Amino acid sequence: MAHILVVDDEHGIRDLLWEVLNDEGHAVTLAENAGQARAARAAEAPDLVLLDIWMPDMDGVTLLKEWAAGGLLTMPVIMMSGHATIDTAVEATKIGALAFLEKPVTLQKLLAAVDAALKKDRPHPGAAHAVLPQSAQLPASPPPLLPAAQPVQGFALDLPLREAKDIFEKAYFEYHLHHEGGSMTRVADKTGLERTHLYRKLKQLGVDLSKEKSRAS
Repeated sequence: MAHILVVDDEHGIRDLLWEVLNDEGHAVTLAENAGQARAARAAEAPDLVLLDIWMPDMDGVTLLKEWAAGGLLTMPVIMMSGHATIDTAVEATKIGALAFLEKPVTLQKLLAAVDAALKKDRPHPGAAHAVLPQSAQLPASPPPLLPAAQPVQGFALDLPLREAKDIFEKAYFEYHLHHEGGSMTRVADKTGLERTHLYRKLKQLGVDLSKEKSRAS
């Protein structure tokens, strides 16, 4: 999907953002201060930066100014803070920040902001490789391998959310593996995940790849 740099001096927030964004299929690099952020930015230009404002060595607004002055603000930046004033948020957006998220950041707001930033940064929306609506990516009449009601009726809704999510995701990936003849390349393309993340996800969920390939054959 995308390479996202998360810059925050709070260990818990870094871990939480890594888990959420990684689960969405993104590659995530973590930095706890401006120095690490500079090094990460120099090593590989990220597609998006989530930048905390208050950090011990240098605040995020100053780092943002530094990148802007050096011509390094080539990616969208979303500022984050639990203590910033409106003036600080306005200043950051004038420098070049795309958006501002107030901590604690809700999952819905985080994913919406990340999705909007990545879409805004994608060039040539009319090109052949542009992201299309899901309905335009799927075959017009896919063969019905499962009864329509089974994906809903087959799950116990009284389970804890994490357990219910794992059960759903396992069924989801097994369905697509069967539908795509066990091809990891086609499943990765269909589900929007990078192959490396897809392999890791399938192993985590306990999906038997050899079993799915034998079924397909």
